[in-house]
Amino acid sequence: MQRYCPAQVFLLALLCPAGIAQAQRPDGAAIYRERCAGCHDNSLERVPSRDAIASLSVEEVSKTLTTGAMRQQAAGLGASEIEALAEFVSTRPVVPPSQRTAGPGAKAPVLVNPAVDVNAKRCVDDRPVHLRGSMWNGWGRDLVNSRYQPDPGIKAEDVPKLRVKWAFAYPGALAEGQPTVVGDRLYVTSESGAIFSLDALTGCTHWVFQADSGSRSAIVVGPLPGSHGRLAAYFGDMQGAAYAIDASTGERIWKTSLEQMPYARITGATTLYKGRLYVPVSSEEEMTGSNVHYECCKFRGSVAALDARTGKVIWRTYPIKAAPKPFKTNPVGTQMYGPAGGSIWSSPTIDEKRELLYVGTGDSYTDVPTDATDAIVAIALRTGRVKWVNQVTANDNFVVGCRAGTANCPNPVGPDYDFGSSPIIRKLESGKDVLLAGQKSGILYALNPDARGKTLWQVQVGPGSALGGIEWGFAADRDTVYVPISNPGQRPNLLAGGVSALKIKSGELQWHASPPKPVCAWGTQGCVAAHSQAVTLIPGVLFSGSMDGHLRAYASKDGVVIWDFDTGTKFEAVNGGVAAGGSLDNGGPTVANGILYVNSGYGRLVGRRGNALLAFTVDGK
Repeated sequence: MQRYCPAQVFLLALLCPAGIAQAQRPDGAAIYRERCAGCHDNSLERVPSRDAIASLSVEEVSKTLTTGAMRQQAAGLGASEIEALAEFVSTRPVVPPSQRTAGPGAKAPVLVNPAVDVNAKRCVDDRPVHLRGSMWNGWGRDLVNSRYQPDPGIKAEDVPKLRVKWAFAYPGALAEGQPTVVGDRLYVTSESGAIFSLDALTGCTHWVFQADSGSRSAIVVGPLPGSHGRLAAYFGDMQGAAYAIDASTGERIWKTSLEQMPYARITGATTLYKGRLYVPVSSEEEMTGSNVHYECCKFRGSVAALDARTGKVIWRTYPIKAAPKPFKTNPVGTQMYGPAGGSIWSSPTIDEKRELLYVGTGDSYTDVPTDATDAIVAIALRTGRVKWVNQVTANDNFVVGCRAGTANCPNPVGPDYDFGSSPIIRKLESGKDVLLAGQKSGILYALNPDARGKTLWQVQVGPGSALGGIEWGFAADRDTVYVPISNPGQRPNLLAGGVSALKIKSGELQWHASPPKPVCAWGTQGCVAAHSQAVTLIPGVLFSGSMDGHLRAYASKDGVVIWDFDTGTKFEAVNGGVAAGGSLDNGGPTVANGILYVNSGYGRLVGRRGNALLAFTVDGK
């Protein structure tokens, strides 16, 4: 950016007022080259490519730079410089203020696609919410996070007849939180922070609540203790806060902030059990840590037990027990801290029999030793006391950008093999229980919950990577566990995609379905065959979404594809305008009462972004 002395500025202003305004305008391209190009032009692992961030709107880029994960990288930039950078990066038009809207009771504007009106298609009938019949409530449908729906209302033989019944367009350009189905209601979160209660049959809108930050977690609905039948919808946001809102009206009941660290967030769905809400806390400090001037790192993953009625914290547990403290300086003299890391970014699993809660933890952010990262942790439900820890990968120390050699990189640098999937409990024919855990290494573990998590068997289902292996979630019925493999091409020649079925008793492979060659409706950019999205199981059928936008149904007995639908196109939305599909990632399909729901367009790091929520029924009826 060209600089002028005061005398030059004064002279230019006299001779050409328009010219001085142009001369002083920050150069977005220059700022990008200085602050961003080193990572985004040569993206590795969890760094989105230049093409991927180009699909963001100017508003979304600005938000990321001012209050989101990249605010540390934008430190010191003025408002005009951030605006110039956002306008340079984005290829999408600016949303005029007149086309920004908010739902009832909103505290902040909702940034929307110009064609989307969050107040459109309002429901006429506002019948009370009930907890009867077939549901998909929360992340895994049940407390053990099996992701198995025994009562889907869809027969296996009718799956090939599934057609889109209706589509809903989210505000913004990213479909994130997994749909929750309770009674006649469908609940979804969004990147913009707009929380929707829709009619499960028609997609009309009952209400919209505006959270103080975006949300990507699945909602869980349950009784509000002491309220005589009132139901609450519980979820977390991207600033580390948990909420309870009235499930019938969308009125806020309480909000509890669980972490003061600026990069904390709640990614995993909360778990509701016996009047307590169990909340996992994660962080994006791992990305911020790539800045050589940032004092990396001070965040520790945690689980908190909240009173479901009031939001009061009953206990909070950090699997990494020691608080971070200074231990060295990096090559540019910035103070480093540790231990840190161990983010918990999946939904907790409840073991009613043993009165335990199980979570998987992520990697370490520093080279200060810790035994609680890349681990499965058992925590007492009543007290929050850690009962046992099984760390399967030690010294997995990692911050984003280490492959390019940033000054904050720990030594040694680990492979980034988090546990991002919720553990699943299953009972064997012998009557003994087994705890299943999937890691980004591509390894599925079977653990013994009665022997402090001792490993019973482990199977390398597929190759691992920072965005791969077993990413968001697997599923299990009584005898078989079904595992998707991700790996969206982050390393040369790394195999992406595929689904496998293994015997729970022994880990023996039952079948493996290799992914078809990816064909994407939007073209070749971000078109990969990775199966990052959590899979969903009904009797006889496994649903698995791919980052090429295809949702496929596999016969659970042999892995044969019996249905393939391309969600990566455009659909007329019930709430007006167009719902644009994209990559299938993060939260998986949910099924209840004869309808299958799925979000299309996650595309946060790789793949294609979109804003479509799709509802499928047999023959679209």
